[in-house]
Amino acid sequence: MKHTKDPEEQRDPMEVKEESEELSEVKEESEELREVKEESEELSEVKEESEELREVKEESEILREVKEESEELSEVDEESEELSEVDEESEELREVKEESEILREVKEESEELSEVEEESEELTEVEEEHHVKPGEKPLSHSKTKNTFLKKRRAEKSTTCTQCEKGTTSLQCELSCDSCNQRGKSFTCKHKLERHMRVHTEDKPFMCDHCEKSSSCLAHLKRHMRVHTGKKPYLCNQCGKKFRQSSALNVHMRIHTGEKPFMCDQCEKRFSNKSHLKSHMRVHTGEKPFTCDQCGKTFMNASNLKRHLTVHTKEKPHSCSVCGKSFSLLLYLQRHQKIHTGVREYMCFECEKTFATGRDLKVHQRIHTGEKPYKCSHCDKRFSCSSSLKRHERIHTGEKPYKCSHCVTRFSRSEHLKTHERIHSREKLHTCDQCGLSFSNKTRLKIHMKIHAVEKPHHPSLRSR
Repeated sequence: MKHTKDPEEQRDPMEVKEESEELSEVKEESEELREVKEESEELSEVKEESEELREVKEESEILREVKEESEELSEVDEESEELSEVDEESEELREVKEESEILREVKEESEELSEVEEESEELTEVEEEHHVKPGEKPLSHSKTKNTFLKKRRAEKSTTCTQCEKGTTSLQCELSCDSCNQRGKSFTCKHKLERHMRVHTEDKPFMCDHCEKSSSCLAHLKRHMRVHTGKKPYLCNQCGKKFRQSSALNVHMRIHTGEKPFMCDQCEKRFSNKSHLKSHMRVHTGEKPFTCDQCGKTFMNASNLKRHLTVHTKEKPHSCSVCGKSFSLLLYLQRHQKIHTGVREYMCFECEKTFATGRDLKVHQRIHTGEKPYKCSHCDKRFSCSSSLKRHERIHTGEKPYKCSHCVTRFSRSEHLKTHERIHSREKLHTCDQCGLSFSNKTRLKIHMKIHAVEKPHHPSLRSR
């Protein structure tokens, strides 16, 4: 029987080869499509990451702007706190001086009264002695008194070591080069000795906790409260305690609203004299505090202290949440409110809340229209000192912000930051329609009009 071949076996080898090649091509095309799909997925992931990065950059920019505004608005608050501390110290010193003066007067009166009593007793004894002697003519009362006083003054004569002038009551005219006082008088020896410490700079009263010394025991006792933490003066309104009564008196003006010190230029009132003195520099332009590094001058010590951190570049205070460092503790405390979200100060006009009292105070000027800061070159006024300072650079031509890549200078820090993006090629502002990025917001806004079919700068649209 003859064997028949399978139809598959009877196929032409060329056909089989062609089919195999076609199958290989299909397989290659499938492989290419799979690769294209994978690339498409990767591109989609990259696009998503780019979108996330753009959102993070936008949030970072917003946060940075908020931080800068918060720092600027809180500068004046810091100055006010430091001035308040200086005023409290001044009030304390004044109170101590008044108390010391009262005690001195009381003591002097007591000593004078004691001396008068002693003289009266001695004079009585002398009169009795003269009257009891037999065979002698009694002296008159006035003659007896004069003889007694001459003898007593001779016995109690004392000489000042500064001017070598003798005096019975220690009334000595001292010529002091440091305090420019002449004719200063003393009723007893220990007061002259105490005054002499001004000339000798002797400070016999030493603190047991530190090396601070004082020329007066009362000053040492007041200083000791720093170490013991004793605060004997209590506010009956809020329960806050103070080391000195003068500090309590200044604090009470917060509750009473008393502002006895008024500016004669703008009629603004202040609760203590040091605040008024500092405020007057806004009108006079006086800047008594000078940086020993660059010669720049400032209106108050707090601004100079803050400026010095630019030279030292020290930032010892770090945020425990984000790790950002700050040169001053106040800056750190202000920054931490961003994380906690605490905004305890509220405007009663619009119910907007703020993190600091200074921010609220500046905001309230929007409602009141108050502009206490006047330009010394023109009649323009401003609601905050930072705006005045920025404006005055127009008149002075001052450009304190220099680019680190070229010689260009700017009058405002935000202009410098925008300029430096030219060198870094950083583009933080991205179009949410097409993904195109720009180095500043102005160019982004102009670009967005393309999508809104608004092209005000295009010649063809102007003719329409």
